Amino acid sequence: MQLTEELKLFIRCHSQDDMASLLLKRAQYPGIDVPFAVSQIQARRQIKSKLPSWYADDSLVFPSRLSTEQCSSEDTARYKQRLIEADTHICDLTGGLGIDSYFFSRKAAKVTYMERFPEYCEAALLNFKTLLAENVEVIPGDSLQQIDKVSSPDVFYIDPARRGEGNKRVFALQECEPDLLQWKEVLLSKAPKVIAKISPMADIQHTLSLLEETTQIHVLSARNECKELLFVLEQGGAGKEPSIHCVNFTATGKEQSFQFFLSEEYSSVPYMANEIGAYLYEPNASLLKAGAFKYLSQRLEIAKLHVNSHLYTAEEEIPDFPGRVFEVDEVVPFHNKICKELSRRIPRANITVRNFPLSVEELRKRTKITEGGEIYLFATTQANGNKVLVRCRKAGL
Repeated sequence: MQLTEELKLFIRCHSQDDMASLLLKRAQYPGIDVPFAVSQIQARRQIKSKLPSWYADDSLVFPSRLSTEQCSSEDTARYKQRLIEADTHICDLTGGLGIDSYFFSRKAAKVTYMERFPEYCEAALLNFKTLLAENVEVIPGDSLQQIDKVSSPDVFYIDPARRGEGNKRVFALQECEPDLLQWKEVLLSKAPKVIAKISPMADIQHTLSLLEETTQIHVLSARNECKELLFVLEQGGAGKEPSIHCVNFTATGKEQSFQFFLSEEYSSVPYMANEIGAYLYEPNASLLKAGAFKYLSQRLEIAKLHVNSHLYTAEEEIPDFPGRVFEVDEVVPFHNKICKELSRRIPRANITVRNFPLSVEELRKRTKITEGGEIYLFATTQANGNKVLVRCRKAGL
């Protein structure tokens, strides 16, 4: 599996080729394992934006394309370092490609990487050596069946596989492998803390009811797409209200963060907007996933357009708002007549629908407005029930 200089050169030279054609021409390249090279090119394409530092190192190997699809991004892996202390011995029970293990190793005193697939372990050994991660121990085999081999762990990290029979995606805890519900008591009896990566599709409150030892929940999104849910379980955590940390990594590298407790959300009374002000605010994907709707309004003193719209407004721009901020140019009452004439004034726009009877596709079909440009059009409902189209542009442009 190790990459020779000849193989590295071949991969660089053919990185932009059509892979099916390259495989058909394999006879033209004697001495080159073309199928292996193709798998490496495909894996590298997968991680180019997700793992830029690993993409830049042509000595790293990838056991499969699936391993790069399922691995953490560089942003989320770095974030997880904050969840452990510097003197920690952390055991990664589901090592996979080794991204999380590697980034944990940059802070932890020791990392134990465990993985049941031999080819993943082989790649991890090569990559950890290349990356000079000398504090990582690799233990092949089913981690939970040989957990006693791990000496005095402080933290277990687990990312259960979320694919069932026939490679079907699953997200319920009981359907994932290994079953965290079955093993959580064993893990917490051997280490004071467990960090569990849960499907971003999972319902937070339902998952919390199953993992009552949870003390922290971290909702991570990148470029406004929810990527990971991290549940931190601790010995003696049952009965304590967990803090919820919402984090979004923007395309420019900025980190947006917001922290709250569910009790604060339940007890909050949001400000409601009588009209739409100079600025429109759209929370990022992490806040929307976590359900920080009423408390966001109260804490930042911004008015909600409608109890179900999850859009907000204010007359002033709020610094460091955890989401997108727009300057409002026009509020147009929505009716059938306006649909016919709107495309003459706004031929092109980015359309978002929030609490509105039409989908984006249906609205585009009615208005004939094409996708793109610098205009943003929000179709939504106000607190008084009126349906409106809000024409905006990104603040600061």
